[in-house]
Amino acid sequence: MQCSRRLNVLGARPPASLNHLMILSPLMSVPNVSEGRDQTTINAISVAFSGTVSLPKSAAHAEARLLDTHTDADHHRSVYTLAGSPGTLADALLSGIAAAVERIDVVTRAGSGVEVTGQHPHVGAVDVVPIVYLHPDQRGQACAEALVVADRIGHELHVPVFMYGELSSGGDRTERTRAEFRRGGVSALAARMADPEQPLTPDFGPSRLHATAGATLVAARPPLVAFNLQLEPPATLDRAREIATLIREGGTHGLPGLRAIGVMLEGEVAQVSMNVERPFEVSLAQVLSAVQAHCEVASAELVGLAPAAALEGFPEDVQILGFDPARHLIENALG
Repeated sequence: MQCSRRLNVLGARPPASLNHLMILSPLMSVPNVSEGRDQTTINAISVAFSGTVSLPKSAAHAEARLLDTHTDADHHRSVYTLAGSPGTLADALLSGIAAAVERIDVVTRAGSGVEVTGQHPHVGAVDVVPIVYLHPDQRGQACAEALVVADRIGHELHVPVFMYGELSSGGDRTERTRAEFRRGGVSALAARMADPEQPLTPDFGPSRLHATAGATLVAARPPLVAFNLQLEPPATLDRAREIATLIREGGTHGLPGLRAIGVMLEGEVAQVSMNVERPFEVSLAQVLSAVQAHCEVASAELVGLAPAAALEGFPEDVQILGFDPARHLIENALG
């Protein structure tokens, strides 16, 4: 079901208010896995996340739910969205992460010297594992769950873990970002960790990259919206990168909390790929308008789930590819 009507963005059955759901809902997590092409691997990881396969440590993780799987061959990435109570969410995450660590070799991929056009920046087989709290009252639970997950990834799966966002701080006590760790990719992170004079030390797990799975970044955070805009041809990669620079936070026409990069997809389609980190302050309609000020937009894409507020006022003449409000709005997915 495509969302094309502005007034029907929530679908046929209006959900309870988001504030109500935020208070009553479980925690969520949105692990990003660095595989978007091997469907057998993607499916195996989905099965592990969903609870069909669990770690021997606990049978309780069946209480956690896999809400969505978004696969992107161009970005060579799959984004899984899970919901569960503290403890059960950690068990589900560890099961799926273990499946990914077993099957995905990003270290060899990085060392091959072959870069894939449009590939999303990453440092691990399971690149990021954010624990998402939907209401400020859940922040403490989310932080505790993130630390448990990070510790278990490091000690049970032997993958080094770096905390980013509000659970981290650099040498000057500022928060460390995903971009800081991802800069230069897997090989650059390995070199920084092995620096004999000032090694970059993981927060959990071994001091060197996993031989195949690299490293994992873990955080606790409020919801963000991953959102892509495909530009009308003949827009180029340079044009997409230029627009990303202009509209991201700190750019000449920057929006607060917006992270953006320009990539080229298969078929020579230029894309501005973004994370909207303040979706209750900056709507997707505002993001679209910012890009349209510089180039015509062919279509939009939502990666994973979003709160309904983020889509308020989104114009009906821009298609959101594959969007189904029953599945892709947080309020409806949590029920």
